Amino acid sequence: MKSFLKPGITAGLVCFFLSAAAQKDMRTLIRNNEVFAANQYKLLMKNTPPDKMPQNYDPAKDKLVASGTAWWTSGFYPGTLWLIYKATKDPEILTEAKKRLVQEAPMQYYTGNHDIGFMIFCSFGNAYAITKDPHYKEVILTAAETATKRYRQGMKAIQSWNKSKKFNAPVIIDNMMNLELLEWASRNGGSKLLAEIAENHANTTLKNHFRPDGSSYHAVDYDTATGAVLKKVTHQGYADESAWARGQAWALYGYTMMYRFTKKPEYLAQAHKIAAFILDHPNLPEDKVPYWDFNAPDIPNAPRDVSAAAVMASALLELAQYSNPKQKASYRTSAATMIRSMATTYRSQPGGSKGFILTRSVGNLPGRSEVNVSLSYADYYFMEALDRYKRWVLK
Repeated sequence: MKSFLKPGITAGLVCFFLSAAAQKDMRTLIRNNEVFAANQYKLLMKNTPPDKMPQNYDPAKDKLVASGTAWWTSGFYPGTLWLIYKATKDPEILTEAKKRLVQEAPMQYYTGNHDIGFMIFCSFGNAYAITKDPHYKEVILTAAETATKRYRQGMKAIQSWNKSKKFNAPVIIDNMMNLELLEWASRNGGSKLLAEIAENHANTTLKNHFRPDGSSYHAVDYDTATGAVLKKVTHQGYADESAWARGQAWALYGYTMMYRFTKKPEYLAQAHKIAAFILDHPNLPEDKVPYWDFNAPDIPNAPRDVSAAAVMASALLELAQYSNPKQKASYRTSAATMIRSMATTYRSQPGGSKGFILTRSVGNLPGRSEVNVSLSYADYYFMEALDRYKRWVLK
């Protein structure tokens, strides 16, 4: 058989050329989506009231919902603006990003729940990384100290929500994400106690939140004095023993991030275990955008959760940085599939969704809230995933 290779070109070089072509294609896709995001967010800027932050867009009602800064998602809009500015250097985006930080700044003192990390680190953290403005750093450090006010020594964890008829002192898996604020602050001028609290929380969650297969409960309720577990539930999932998709995404991202700061092998091992649960699950669709719950009874007709895919893609790209070659290839390939799916099948039409980038996320299906909508945090983690892919894979 006649070889199709030109003289001097080996099979290994052919693989390189194919890889280079694939990288060029991905580079183009990312660039196109960065420009698309800037155009969409200029529309979102016009559609959002000046005293509110965009929360979601419901296509069934053709309605944009905006919320005050005390709502847990308030930091994602300014954070996404900063990520878009980082990619495009668009001055109009920068002006809006700066203006929205002024609006968000009072949340550095917020103690109503655990979400100060989402509020402040996703917004001011990105702003400081880009500008090195010392004022932004001071806001982050203040917020980290504020976050410790919800730490319960008896539980060795940060209490997520306040006491209610349903919970005594709940800790939700989402809370892993807010530990980044504490870890970063501890290493950038803040107290060493901040990192100690973050690691205590991660250890308590590692002990109590996970099932043998690597999946996580949504909420674990505690006795604040003794740290005894009162109950384990999956509040926003299909059932208490089901695997709520975004919860698994928060867990994956959280333990990967905690390994970045601490280099503790147990955190890395847990991140790999969670990744295996997600990527090897028989109910994960071919396009890697999960159903809202891995155990939803109406699969394959169950709603997808694009926000979970966005968080997963970003987390997998970081986890690949700490992995052996086989794992790295698997994580990067899965992340690329998620990104490509979000950038095509689940992307808004130009000028659509009131300016949001992505569609078809699920906030709280059991609560009949935000089902098949655009969500601010889906956009945020999508833009973060694009940035990470560009920096770590394309280089």
